[in-house]
Amino acid sequence: MIDLSALKGRRFAVMGLARSGLTAARALLDGGAEVLAWDDGKAGQDAAARAGIALTDLHRADLAGVEALVLSPGIPHTFPAPHPVAARAKAAGIPIIGDVELLKRAQPDATYLCITGTNGKSTTTALTGHILAATGRAVEVGGNLGIPVLSFRPLGPGGLYVLEMSSYQLELTPGLGFDAAVLLNITPDHLDRHGGMDGYIAAKRLAFRPGAAAPVAILGVDEANTAAMADALAAEGGRTIVRISSERFVPGGISAADGVLVDDSDGRRLSVLDLRDCPALPGRHNWQNACAAYALARAVGTAPAVIAAAMRSFPGLAHRQQAVATLDGVRFINDSKATNADAAAKALGCYSGIHWILGGRPKETGLAGLEPFMPNVARAYLIGEATEAFARWLEANGVPYARCGTLDAAVPAAFADARAGDAGGVVLLSPACASFDQFPNFEVRGEAFVQAVDRLKTGPSPREGTGA
Repeated sequence: MIDLSALKGRRFAVMGLARSGLTAARALLDGGAEVLAWDDGKAGQDAAARAGIALTDLHRADLAGVEALVLSPGIPHTFPAPHPVAARAKAAGIPIIGDVELLKRAQPDATYLCITGTNGKSTTTALTGHILAATGRAVEVGGNLGIPVLSFRPLGPGGLYVLEMSSYQLELTPGLGFDAAVLLNITPDHLDRHGGMDGYIAAKRLAFRPGAAAPVAILGVDEANTAAMADALAAEGGRTIVRISSERFVPGGISAADGVLVDDSDGRRLSVLDLRDCPALPGRHNWQNACAAYALARAVGTAPAVIAAAMRSFPGLAHRQQAVATLDGVRFINDSKATNADAAAKALGCYSGIHWILGGRPKETGLAGLEPFMPNVARAYLIGEATEAFARWLEANGVPYARCGTLDAAVPAAFADARAGDAGGVVLLSPACASFDQFPNFEVRGEAFVQAVDRLKTGPSPREGTGA
């Protein structure tokens, strides 16, 4: 755990006691700080009790002398309305920060690498960590990936912290300028939390806030928002700009237009490796992730050959096009992390003969933009709150579907249809929705899919649901 003893005797409030908040409270207490910790939910309160952390109701507590409010990233502090505790802190002039800010204060001499974007963050973060670990350097990987940063080892000078950063976390880290940062893409998401698209773009731009001595800014240029930001940052000066693309060759940048990763950063147009030989990186979106990870690894001095070897051995991540099993010639792919249409498009573009399980709590954009991928879909299986809205969309696009309600019903139904069809069918969980109607998070949803597939190995359950 990160040593926060430099904060001994100082007073902090911690609001939200899930993984990162609970770890922050524990690290502050272990460092000798006074901690006022609170969570509005019973689960967080129970977790604090198990961890031996006393609770203080921050809705009513005296905040005099509190140096900062350490806020869980999931709790709003601006849009659509600030949480009452955040509003109290703002009214009292108390800075609102996140756990990454505390990491930077405790480990100011380490090297910090940031990965952000609407989609692809987790794979790029894990891939970057995998590459850098292969060099033998001291590396810690986490953040929005699910590993609280204050649980890291202290690395000191020469150590590398590889951080997946959400837009929420970037807003809570005012003192950290990254040594190198990636912005993969920006598509509409979390707009309610940022007051619209302009606010969301502004939050992502915080990845490139000043701070490091010679920062490297790595941006995908395959969509307009990030391409425009690359040009704006280049015009500002003070950074090395690296443009990446999975769709076209980028002079002076990193690209993989035909699946071969090409490094033209020094004008040599070096062909580094064929990404089609990397089984855990299927599809054009993963080619972009690979370009980003390559650029980050090069920014901290890793040789191209070392990067190429590590990419070939990368095992991939659970819930991101995870190959779960093949039964009777039918492949099962767990893409539970696809919580919006843009993310689902990545998987839908990688396969044919898809028996697509989708649904949950829908995002504002619904399934808009997925029309070109529907020829790849043999049949759809609807679950969760989005069922009726998505049924109308599927009908309008000529896709047959079944209303299944739950994963437990959808998986055997999809398997039965896929097994009865042409050889080589795919059962794909790529929900294009948040999980919160039926599951606490996308990880639990993905595990439920894996367990449902495991049950098929001993004989499928009776088919449920009605078709349209």
